[in-house]
Amino acid sequence: MKLSIFGLGYTGAVTAGCLTQQGHHVIGVDVSAQKVETVNRGEPPMAEPGLEDLLKQAKQLGRLRATTDTAAAVSGSEASLICVGTPSAVSGAIDLRFVRQVTGQIAEALRPRPGSHALIFRSTMLPGSTQQLVDELLADLVAAGRLKVFYYPEFLREGTAVQDFLDPSLALVGTRDGQPPSAELMELFGAGASVVNWPTAEMVKYACNAFHATKIAFANEIGRLGKLLNIDSGTVMALLCADTKLNLSPSYLRPGNPFGGSCLPKDLRALNQLSRQRGAALPLLEHLLASNEQHLRSLLQWIERAKQSDVVILGLSFKSNTDDLRESAMVEVAQNLIGRGYRLRIYDPQLNLVKLVGSNKRDIDSRMPHLASLLHDDLALAIGQGGLIIAAQRCATIAELAKVITPNHYLLDVNGWPELRSLPGKYEGFCW
Repeated sequence: MKLSIFGLGYTGAVTAGCLTQQGHHVIGVDVSAQKVETVNRGEPPMAEPGLEDLLKQAKQLGRLRATTDTAAAVSGSEASLICVGTPSAVSGAIDLRFVRQVTGQIAEALRPRPGSHALIFRSTMLPGSTQQLVDELLADLVAAGRLKVFYYPEFLREGTAVQDFLDPSLALVGTRDGQPPSAELMELFGAGASVVNWPTAEMVKYACNAFHATKIAFANEIGRLGKLLNIDSGTVMALLCADTKLNLSPSYLRPGNPFGGSCLPKDLRALNQLSRQRGAALPLLEHLLASNEQHLRSLLQWIERAKQSDVVILGLSFKSNTDDLRESAMVEVAQNLIGRGYRLRIYDPQLNLVKLVGSNKRDIDSRMPHLASLLHDDLALAIGQGGLIIAAQRCATIAELAKVITPNHYLLDVNGWPELRSLPGKYEGFCW
């Protein structure tokens, strides 16, 4: 394809070099005449392993040139990629002035021209930004079918950016409706790229960077505490990483219930108390319980907004296939609803109050001494004829639920059970 790339900074220069290696012809565009001259000599505008060879080869093959002329670049290309910076404002907010400026310039260059064009945003932008830019600057071109708009996030690390582009850890593209683009454009994005809608693609970029920052902060906090305790935290983290079943895996990375049970809350409190005793400030670890409590408050607020006086909880224990009620979020939900006058029923086949023993029994006896009167072992009686169903666990099959759920029911999916959408009641996900 004939492509124009706006912004010859880190993302733009690497994107240009890698795309020329794949056979595309690229026109680089930048307001900096110095960058344009540098690229036109086949030299990289910054240090990055492998980039100099790519640009030199692209110049020799006639696949790369650079200019400061927006209109000329647009007229000479089938698709334009925007790779300009999105710096932080003083307030911390994202500054889209450069993206907005370039988008407007491309739109002005396209309007007098016949034919269609593709506009591909690569600049990191908050969810909703692509839609806003389309509405404000591109609506006429999109409505006329002359412009297709995509959000194509980059996942390039400085120092390994060329390798990251050629062998990506993650590839995705956002379209307006989440439907795949043309085969030609799909080849540009990568045949294996996932296709989602604009805001999802924008959010994935931020989620990845936030997760990376969280991992670094976590490792550093463990390191600081370990140092005070004369423990080699490098060994600790190496062993943590050796667990690819739970630690380095999709486990625990699915939105849903607040965490609970006999281990996580207790061990976090103990670790935070130890760090305070030793004078180690560990803000990330210290705020995990606060974050979990806020998640629970958000769930309670959602239930209140549903305005249903009859509520059924499917699954009371802190997770599926257990009868452990210690620090279960659903116990907190049940207590709150009872205290506020809701008519509550609970269905959890795993629970047998006669068999509860030890701290599990003591905990529930003190928090919900009237639990026996709320439990139902008959699914139909528990579900009733209407009201809100909080599906915290898969403690009944979809086939069983289909027999008893009516259009009068309101289904709140707390833990990611998409098959609930097939049931007659109104469905809504807690975090999706």
